[in-house]
Amino acid sequence: MLTITSNPNNILELESHLQRMLHKTHIQQDRYADILISLTEAVNNAIIHGNKRDESKMVHIDVIEKQNGILFCVTDEGCGFNPGNVADPTCEEKIECCGGRGVYIMRALCDKIAFKDKGRSVEMFFKKTSQFA
Repeated sequence: MLTITSNPNNILELESHLQRMLHKTHIQQDRYADILISLTEAVNNAIIHGNKRDESKMVHIDVIEKQNGILFCVTDEGCGFNPGNVADPTCEEKIECCGGRGVYIMRALCDKIAFKDKGRSVEMFFKKTSQFA
């Protein structure tokens, strides 16, 4: 488990943590970019939207190896949100907006995604091999 304070600069800790995890879990390298992007989006959302950059609040990143993949769980200490209320960033009125694409990107890159605890926690599952392998 990795726990960081809600400072956006702490996102830099993710890559080295992820490298160590992937080495231990034997995830194929072609999954690395999808995992790193999704994990970065989830942690960024937890810091900025969940914990409102309040450095007294923590973001917890848990990793669970499964038989056919790896599950990442990112949890913040904020009030939560309803992922069903997130606007589609590909619709015409949102297409030129800056931001608002994190949940969309995570949904596109993960093999499975679930929001738990009233939106305070996101679970992202990645198969060990790419669907294109």
